[in-house]
Amino acid sequence: MLKRELMFQQVIPILETFEKNPLSIYFHLLYYCTYAEITIKICCKNKGEIFVRRRFMLYALLIIGTFLLSACTGQSAQEKIYDHLEKAVTLEDAFREQQQPLVDLENKEQKLYNEIIDLSMDEFDQIKEKSKEAASIVEERREKLKLEKDSIDSAKEEFDKIKPLLDDLDEEQAEAKEVGNELVEVMQKRYDAYQNLYKAYDEALTLDAELYEMLQKEDLTEEQLQKQVESINKKYKEVTKANEEFNKYTEQYNKKKKEFYEALGIEVTYNEEESSNTSEEN
Repeated sequence: MLKRELMFQQVIPILETFEKNPLSIYFHLLYYCTYAEITIKICCKNKGEIFVRRRFMLYALLIIGTFLLSACTGQSAQEKIYDHLEKAVTLEDAFREQQQPLVDLENKEQKLYNEIIDLSMDEFDQIKEKSKEAASIVEERREKLKLEKDSIDSAKEEFDKIKPLLDDLDEEQAEAKEVGNELVEVMQKRYDAYQNLYKAYDEALTLDAELYEMLQKEDLTEEQLQKQVESINKKYKEVTKANEEFNKYTEQYNKKKKEFYEALGIEVTYNEEESSNTSEEN
């Protein structure tokens, strides 16, 4: 029985390397358990006892083997990171889907505005009607903007799940970890840029809504109208600047993400839509 006790003393330090190579541990255990059965067979004269102990060792081996093999099928940090990054892309689908509808609504509203300013006060009923229609388009744009923001927020939340996983990368993946941390920084800048864009665009929509409300008043003065139009134009300049900033960081993010995948040894094929996830707001 001394041999069996020694076996467990030898197995214990091997178990400490479980995280690095679980399959190796399994085969080590297979060897030692087989050795123990032989030892028992030699030391024990009672055949029934031999059968019971061998059966016990076999069951123990099967249980340990099942545990270790199931551990091998668990996702690595690298695989989890990839899944979170690609899910973040999917969560931005709603963001991409709002781009063209927003542009179409902007063009439709601009057309109505041009028609309104071409009308005279003798056609005030038409001015009022078209202003109401334009105001409803403003609210449609706001709804699209909200969907866009929800999509960006959800994608960012999913992306943030990679942060703790970067620390779980192997020492051999030090370069990938460094690039991954750079990716996190770029994503944060991109997200902050979008928040600025959203804020500016939402404020511009509020000014648009105020304009169409003013146009429905017969006592509106040219001075009041001009002042409101100037405020709107100024705000849309802010929107354009914020949009350019967001697109800049989006391009940086896509480039850094490719570098990250290359550092991890992951081969990914990108289509044009995925590699250019920018905003078209004006």
